Amino acid sequence: MAKAISIIMGSNSDLEIVQESINVLKDFGVSFEAKVLSAHRTPKELAQYVEAAPKRGVKVFIAAAGGSAALAGVVAAHTTLPVIGIPIETKSLKGLDSLLSTVQMPAGVPVASMAIGKAGAKNAALFALAILGITEKKINLKLLKYRKESAAKIKRIRL
Repeated sequence: MAKAISIIMGSNSDLEIVQESINVLKDFGVSFEAKVLSAHRTPKELAQYVEAAPKRGVKVFIAAAGGSAALAGVVAAHTTLPVIGIPIETKSLKGLDSLLSTVQMPAGVPVASMAIGKAGAKNAALFALAILGITEKKINLKLLKYRKESAAKIKRIRL
């Protein structure tokens, strides 16, 4: 089965945050591939991986990185497929550096940027599923069910 979503992390230390994306995709039963590649330490391997992705059936990228957070932008530079960035929280600037690096892309190289950290990772997976749901009715129906269940949880809250 083709893996329509590719998750790329800049470092193995990003896995704790990216696990939120993985959990959502598993809950939805959508296959994905995950890989650690660095925009700075393995730039050639990253470019080769991204450029070959459509042949593997990849339709959307999720890229998670901290610090200079160039990963999502470099991925976007090597593909016309949608790229969703997850800024990873850093010790020195609490992820603000990652967020700004992810969101401040030059015109012509778009990256969708999510929130810093776990919420962003969860939303990145949901956004990737929404993109796939445009053409895959089964995924769209699961997203609709998820939204209804989320709304029902809120409505049940009594203070």
